[in-house]
Amino acid sequence: MRERTPLAIIRGIILRYCLITLFVILAIPAAAARGIYQQPAEFINDIHGGSPPKPKVIWITKALRKDVRTILGHDLSALRVRYWEQNSRTSWILEDVGKEEPITVGIVVHRNVVETIKVLIYRESRGSEVRYPFFTDQFQGAQLGANKRLDRHIDGISGATLSVRALTKLARLALFLHEHLGAKHASP
Repeated sequence: MRERTPLAIIRGIILRYCLITLFVILAIPAAAARGIYQQPAEFINDIHGGSPPKPKVIWITKALRKDVRTILGHDLSALRVRYWEQNSRTSWILEDVGKEEPITVGIVVHRNVVETIKVLIYRESRGSEVRYPFFTDQFQGAQLGANKRLDRHIDGISGATLSVRALTKLARLALFLHEHLGAKHASP
């Protein structure tokens, strides 16, 4: 067996150190992207000034299922969706998968217009930029237009395409469900 020279030992130590450092550097951004930015209950409490109304539910009936599938691109995993309604404002806690993990979003709709959208829990390893106001502010004032699409273009974020799509679909869903509730209340 060949003896290792002191230079070979030092090279081995430096190589291990460099590999460990590289691994840590690459792992930190992935871990940093994930986070709980606000608990859903806190969001609802804040939106309603500390005194939220009792939650209500909307059942995803056969009649609604087709439209929900059109908006999301897949079936909703739940048979009902919880919401809070007060003074023609509805608040929603909705989830959709970005690339691999669900993104939990709080959305407030007032008179068929998005008032607020906020990423509450982000579980993906990348793309968490969708939580910042520079992105979410684009949704303020958005309405449903033709074919249940938003009436405006939402600028994407490089590296967060699927997260951007998820938030856009959830905004459309909240608007659609809000409008459905309004139509339901208006019908005799």
